[in-house]
Amino acid sequence: MIGLVATLLIILHLITPTLSAQDFYKLLGVSRSATQKEIKKAYRSKSLEYHPDKNKEEGAAEKFAEIAYAYEVLTDETKKEIYDKHGEEGLKQHEQQGGGGGGFGHGGFDDIFSHFGFNFGGQGRRQREQTTPNVDIPLRVTLQQLYLGDVIEVEYIRQTLCVNWQECMKANQECQGPGVKVRMQQIAPGFVQQVQQRDERCVAPGKMWKQNCKECPKGQTQPEKIDLTIDLQKGMHPGESITFEGVADEKPGMNAGDLNFVIVQMGHEYYHRDGDHLYVTMEIPLVDALTGFSHEFTHLDGHKFKIDVNDVTECDHVMRVSGKGMPRRGGRGFGDLYVTFDVDFPDTLTDAQKKEIRKILGGSSKKDEL
Repeated sequence: MIGLVATLLIILHLITPTLSAQDFYKLLGVSRSATQKEIKKAYRSKSLEYHPDKNKEEGAAEKFAEIAYAYEVLTDETKKEIYDKHGEEGLKQHEQQGGGGGGFGHGGFDDIFSHFGFNFGGQGRRQREQTTPNVDIPLRVTLQQLYLGDVIEVEYIRQTLCVNWQECMKANQECQGPGVKVRMQQIAPGFVQQVQQRDERCVAPGKMWKQNCKECPKGQTQPEKIDLTIDLQKGMHPGESITFEGVADEKPGMNAGDLNFVIVQMGHEYYHRDGDHLYVTMEIPLVDALTGFSHEFTHLDGHKFKIDVNDVTECDHVMRVSGKGMPRRGGRGFGDLYVTFDVDFPDTLTDAQKKEIRKILGGSSKKDEL
């Protein structure tokens, strides 16, 4: 652990001079006359844009650290005044004289390490950043839509953070994360025990929500309607998900989970699907089963194709029609169509009909003797 702390201190030492060379106002996209509320709003927007968990581009983590440092300076009255009057050099001299902790917060090492995703509270265990629950929504689509592909426009209502939610948080070291509070309890002289309990006011490590906060009169979150475009690819399978990352409900101190649209395939009047193949059952009269036939099918996309059968067809015979199934994912051709023939036998025959059939097919009119 000591080696890890030393490594982080070296990293901070290397990063800080680079950060201080920036124009903090330009970095946050605000003017020098911006109010604290405007600075905080700009910081929230920029930090979400460059957060390493959401932005995987090269340099995003460094940009996120620069933005965090600029925010810490401009929201600290003393540091902001020094920076406005004397610029970066004056701020560095102030910090070298012990007037600040490098710009990564007001809570000493705990706040510094928290910017790198570490938490040394409690028993020194690393606490993972939490995420709100993912949301799964069934997406009912037809077999035809899955054959052709489709673009579906939907509206989704989710809960988003109050614009000024950061104004409604206060420091509380007992908060260990969203909904988790840890306090020390003496169980005997000289013996102290950590007790963990549920407290919904805790929204992040070291942060508690202010009750009846005027900045968020409707609470921590508010409903937001968003328009989403679902790209249904050709040949997608039931049970597959189309995911919108970070679009589930927001909550203070947590990343938003994912919104998943789970494909539910509706039944079709004629065709049945299994994987990339299609199946259909076709009823044919006995005369066609004996003499052969042709039949025209209409496929899911409306195109027509014909099958020809010249041989005698047995009941429940299955015929494979190559390439007439579902599109394979990635444009790798099509599956096959399997046609099962159900022979429709006549309910009754007249004596004359029986006689003619025997004449054609052969056979004796008398019962075979054993």
